[in-house]
Amino acid sequence: MPLKRAKPTTPGRRGAVFMTSEDITRREPKKSLLKPLKQRAGRARHGRMTVRHRGGGHKRRFRVIDFKRDKAGVPGEVTSIEYDPNRSSRIALIKYRDGDWRYIVAPNGLKVGDPVAAGESSEVRLGNALPLKAIPNGTLVHNIEMKVGRGAQMVRSAGASAQILAREDRYTLIRLPSGEVRQILSECMATVGQVGAVDHKNIKLGKAGRSRHMGRRPSVRGVVMNPRDHPHGGGEGRSPIGMPSPKTPWGKPTLGYRTRKNKSTDRMIVTRRGKR
Repeated sequence: MPLKRAKPTTPGRRGAVFMTSEDITRREPKKSLLKPLKQRAGRARHGRMTVRHRGGGHKRRFRVIDFKRDKAGVPGEVTSIEYDPNRSSRIALIKYRDGDWRYIVAPNGLKVGDPVAAGESSEVRLGNALPLKAIPNGTLVHNIEMKVGRGAQMVRSAGASAQILAREDRYTLIRLPSGEVRQILSECMATVGQVGAVDHKNIKLGKAGRSRHMGRRPSVRGVVMNPRDHPHGGGEGRSPIGMPSPKTPWGKPTLGYRTRKNKSTDRMIVTRRGKR
């Protein structure tokens, strides 16, 4: 998916870099796979703001994605590659031989007319979903389950891929995009290939308005605030943060401070990701 630069007709267009839509083959989504998507604007169920800098944006509808890939043994065919406003990657519309329609995350290189299948007996080819135990070592995969039957939870964003390293008893060792090496049950499903839209990381919005269209509101740096508004505030002119560890507006450490608590899946981590 190539990128294109806009002509510098305005200051906002001067630095903008877009993804082309040459790979999109259908503009209107499949109606039976749509659901309404209520915008929450950073508010939780009690109505109070719990996440800052969110709100507004273009109205969206949710595309129901098949992350479980439970159509075992039923062959399918890619009928279209479509845009999904709710994720960074493209999605592929699959028509199965039994008449069922499903959306999947489109792998890099998947084209209209390509066959797609799922299940342990499926061929190890682009877009097919198999248990980890049926995929050879060294293969790039995405849409990886963490628990059997729950559906894909890891490696789902544009350009992401994980690599199968080895097998140990009931588990498969996988190197994730962050560099972390993790054990996952060999019965869990994964999809062969790398997620498409590889150039998504090189997009430049060019102006604040495009960010607002995506539902992001402005954020103000703490160092330009007053001391009563932020721990970094105050000082004469352009002043540095001026404290050993940066703080959030509520005095908690931030900017590199690790906040991950002990999780039940920590025992599956073989090698931690490297420090930034």
